[in-house]
Amino acid sequence: MLDFLIAFFTDYGYIAVFGILILCGFGLPIPEDITLVSGGVISGLDLANPHTMCIVGLAGVLIGDSTMFLAGRIFGYRIQRIRTFRRILSPRRFSQIQRKFKKYGLSLLFVARFLPGLRSPIYLVAGMSRRIPYHTFILMDGFAALISVPIWVYLGYFFADNLDLLMEYVHDVQKLIYLILALIVIVVLVVYLKKRFHHKLKAFTEDHHAADTETTTTALSTNVSNSTEKALTCSTTSSTNSAATKVPTETTASNTASPASHASIASPDTVAAKESAEPDSKKPASKE
Repeated sequence: MLDFLIAFFTDYGYIAVFGILILCGFGLPIPEDITLVSGGVISGLDLANPHTMCIVGLAGVLIGDSTMFLAGRIFGYRIQRIRTFRRILSPRRFSQIQRKFKKYGLSLLFVARFLPGLRSPIYLVAGMSRRIPYHTFILMDGFAALISVPIWVYLGYFFADNLDLLMEYVHDVQKLIYLILALIVIVVLVVYLKKRFHHKLKAFTEDHHAADTETTTTALSTNVSNSTEKALTCSTTSSTNSAATKVPTETTASNTASPASHASIASPDTVAAKESAEPDSKKPASKE
């Protein structure tokens, strides 16, 4: 594959590199990294400029990726009815990628640039979801491309004279990239689990605090209720004692006032005697 691409790029230069990279974005079964390395090799053979080749490589990569993303965004789930795209994105792969997006979020767009065979399906699903803005997609994909494209181009440029050694380095770099990706996935997973743990711990603490507050409030309400009941009981007892004290007092006063009333009320015989005595007292004394 490397020899074929070097010969092809030697004849057609930047246009060939650009066209192959766009077709790679559509799922062409040609490794993108080998395409970029081949572009670097012809630069090392003084058939192209390595810096210009990097720019051409970035443009081809981003346009190819954007084409897949926009195709998914424009056609949505209807794109699975097209045979060409159905081969790229089978129903089973579609379900797997959806689960990956739910688990890793936008970081999957960055990692996809380093995953041959999964790159195009991931970008299709990202577009089909219609939840990811294009500028966010191009930012994540562009950042990853700024890392991968120069590595492959300059690797081919510096080892253009020894293709066997170059391929060994290519395999070593691929292993290193996969190792770095594994570390990134582990870090993301640890951060995710840590956030989830802190979220659950915070929820548990808030629930426990709410339960304690409710218990304290209930206890205070019970104490206030008991105090109120005691106060009402004491007030009732005091009122009862006061009433009991007042009744004997009134009875005593009544008894004290009775003799006077009895004295002021005379019997009928007494009144008659007084009346018969009064005329006698009023008669003038007889003259002797």
